[in-house]
Amino acid sequence: MSKLPAKTETIENVESPAFDPSKAVEQVRAVAEQSVEQSKEVFSKLSSEAETNQKAVESTLEMAKTTGNEVSLQVIAALRTNAEASFAHLEALVAVKSPSEFLELQTAFLQKQIEKSAEQAKALQALMLKATEDVSKPIKDALEKALKEGKAA
Repeated sequence: MSKLPAKTETIENVESPAFDPSKAVEQVRAVAEQSVEQSKEVFSKLSSEAETNQKAVESTLEMAKTTGNEVSLQVIAALRTNAEASFAHLEALVAVKSPSEFLELQTAFLQKQIEKSAEQAKALQALMLKATEDVSKPIKDALEKALKEGKAA
């Protein structure tokens, strides 16, 4: 290895850029204004999304109320129908003159009630499925819209 001479040189005629405070203030102001604009855009977007979500929740609650009423009305109608059939059956049983007639009436009634109960259960199941879809639709639509907007951004 060779040794380098131990000389120290001083550079005196080198120009360094001068610090200009007015340019620094302008740059800080520009960055601050840009930050404020970006903050306003983010706030506006969040506000819009919050409003959309609020409308979706309100719509969902209204739909839940409506479909809940429909389900209640259908259940009440089924109960009323079954009660009326039971009272009619009791009236028919009072007029029975023999055990065989009683057994025949009772068997026919039970068979009819089983069929009617199956029909009522199917109708209630279809209504509940529709109600579930209707209630979840506003939230589902809002979520899909948010996902599309998120992918686009």
